Amino acid sequence: MNEEGLIIPALGILLPIIITLGAFVMVVYIRKYDNIERMAIIDKGLSPDLFKRQRSTSGALRASLLLIGAGLGLLLGYWLDTAFDMEEVAYFSMIFIFGGLGLGIAYLVEEKNQKRD
Repeated sequence: MNEEGLIIPALGILLPIIITLGAFVMVVYIRKYDNIERMAIIDKGLSPDLFKRQRSTSGALRASLLLIGAGLGLLLGYWLDTAFDMEEVAYFSMIFIFGGLGLGIAYLVEEKNQKRD
């Protein structure tokens, strides 16, 4: 067997392992530097609660409306495909159109909530 035949399967096995280890190391280092930052704030005599980030539900809202829009786009794309024989064009265009509409609605809802607060 030539060298190319051995390299490709090895990459297929090692790549997921390397990606998983890299993600784990990244999370550990992010947590480590957050703790170092908090300790420095405490050493200065400040309260670490001053720098605490507020949790926002806008990410969940955005993701849910995007997925709802993509689902509606798939449904309408399927209908267009069966009714007018449009093939793949209907699926991709409807996913992008309705996904964009979902993100637009999420933006409007977030703006409304920010004005209310």
